[in-house]
Amino acid sequence: QVQLVESGGGLVQAGGSLRLSCAASGRYAMGWFRQAPGREREFVAAIGGGDGSTYYSDSVKGRFTISRDNAKNTAYLQMNSLKPEDTAVYYCAAGSPRSGSFYYIDRGYDFWGQGTQVTVSS
Repeated sequence: QVQLVESGGGLVQAGGSLRLSCAASGRYAMGWFRQAPGREREFVAAIGGGDGSTYYSDSVKGRFTISRDNAKNTAYLQMNSLKPEDTAVYYCAAGSPRSGSFYYIDRGYDFWGQGTQVTVSS
């Protein structure tokens, strides 16, 4: 069983920055999803386990950056220019997506973290 340990959530003012971390007990493709109250969980960003290809949702492209440290099996999500609509519980996911399109959906991942709250005040 793969364990994912997330950290880095918190409260920040609009325009501010936060960095989320997700440590895995193995090397996998890693993704971040988020879920706001009353809304479905949505894809945020992902990074491949091999060549490190990155994928972003349109809503965060240009503001968020996903990266990874393979030596530590840790993925990071640097979030800049945060907006109130970024407020959500952020979940880390790990797995082996079969193709590019699977990086964007829940079914592409086998393991999930417990979630960390990100709140952006206006």
